[in-house]
Amino acid sequence: MSDRLRIDDAVRAYGPATGVLGVSLRVEPGLVHALVGLNGAGKTTLMRATLGMIRLDSGSVRIGGVPVGRMPASAWAGVGHLIDSPFAYPELSVRANLEVAARLRGLSARAAPEAVDAAVDGMGIARYERTRASRLSKGNRQRLGLAAALVADPDLMILDEPTDALDPAGVIALRETLRERADRGAGVLVSSHHLDEVARIADRISVMNRGRIVGTLDRTGAELERSFFELVLRDDERRAEDVGGES
Repeated sequence: MSDRLRIDDAVRAYGPATGVLGVSLRVEPGLVHALVGLNGAGKTTLMRATLGMIRLDSGSVRIGGVPVGRMPASAWAGVGHLIDSPFAYPELSVRANLEVAARLRGLSARAAPEAVDAAVDGMGIARYERTRASRLSKGNRQRLGLAAALVADPDLMILDEPTDALDPAGVIALRETLRERADRGAGVLVSSHHLDEVARIADRISVMNRGRIVGTLDRTGAELERSFFELVLRDDERRAEDVGGES
């Protein structure tokens, strides 16, 4: 079975240490791959490029073995994503938003209601399904955005800081949902700065710093945060030495 997502030597540079500067990464079926890094490391830029929202300067992205620029519209139904702020039609109810999301992802009028029910229950927003999106709290808007990303039971999920604004119950609901989807064969790429939470769900953890993957973390390690900062510090020192050597 091909990788759900494969990124090879991706470059989208905004400066000498800004953007994405030669990243290779794989998301295999049944695995949660976490991408962690400090603010400005390039995580969101990489995810945007993965979804075709911005073009790479060089390198390639394949989803299910197909170059992202050649994917037919129907294939995007199998990709659930949440980048930046969750999108929702403010004047529509939670349920109506999810019905729209389900139809846009190719679900039939007959299949959509059951999928919406599952998404509402999975993200714990059943009590708000008749509430307009404009009246939701920030945390519940995030739950709505995640439910919309998951409503069509995608094979690949790309989620940028998905626990942002979630309360503990929402974090647990998301954790259980992603783990259950991965166990059924989906691939998940998730970015986060919450190392402890990442360690609970991720099968692999890649560390990104200043546009590059600089190492991996052992999710079972006792000092995850210390290991993370050591990787980042070593990379910063190595780059400083390289610049000094060129002077």
